[in-house]
Amino acid sequence: MSHLCRIAKIAHPLLLAGVAALALSACASNRGLSAGADYSSLVAGQSQVGLAELTERYRRNPKDRAVVIHYATVLRAAGQPQQAIAALEQAMLAHPGDMAISIAYAKALTAAGRFEQSLTVIGNVISPDAPDWNALLVQGATLDQMGRHDDARKIYGQAAVIAPGEASIETNLGLSYAMTNDLTRAEQHLRRAVQMRGASAQTRQNLALVVGLQGRFSEARALYAAELPPEQVEANMAYIRALLTQHNRWDLIDKG
Repeated sequence: MSHLCRIAKIAHPLLLAGVAALALSACASNRGLSAGADYSSLVAGQSQVGLAELTERYRRNPKDRAVVIHYATVLRAAGQPQQAIAALEQAMLAHPGDMAISIAYAKALTAAGRFEQSLTVIGNVISPDAPDWNALLVQGATLDQMGRHDDARKIYGQAAVIAPGEASIETNLGLSYAMTNDLTRAEQHLRRAVQMRGASAQTRQNLALVVGLQGRFSEARALYAAELPPEQVEANMAYIRALLTQHNRWDLIDKG
């Protein structure tokens, strides 16, 4: 996180599933086995239930590629990227060159802050003549985490050509702009994303966060209320207000 701008540091706790995870979760809506189901937007209790179940399944068959990908995703959602890395390293040995496992492995490396290693892994599976758009999203997400936002946005542009209309690509772009404090542009991309196929609850919550950070609290509360129970809505709103006050950002936002 040392290379991220101030807004990214402020927003990080609420953007985690979409920023620290970027292509790891909501920012790369996963379709089919190629990316694997992603549990990063689950609340803690739900992810713990999923983790308990998948741990048992993984123990029974650690070489099952679908199981290990799901298991690693839930581990990341539970804040255990190192354990996810360990499981995926074993899967890489059992399935050398497998695209889905390589993508999951790169996601886990990025979640653990091992950015250069993640770029190497994902670079090895991106075919120049026919790149996988999920792999490109992981690459872009990792570059964003490194503060290389212009490079990341170019990668997202490539992904958009391959998979036009995917919410995950617009979400990544929106969060990338949020990380450089361009909240207006971030909101534009996130609003497009929530109208696209694959839009997730986390994408809509990221939109609420960006709206809230611009001081439009009533609108942000309404967006959160469509996704979360009342106590979580108010907790998020209180957190946004505290962030804005703590970082003296009131002079930068629309108070209307």
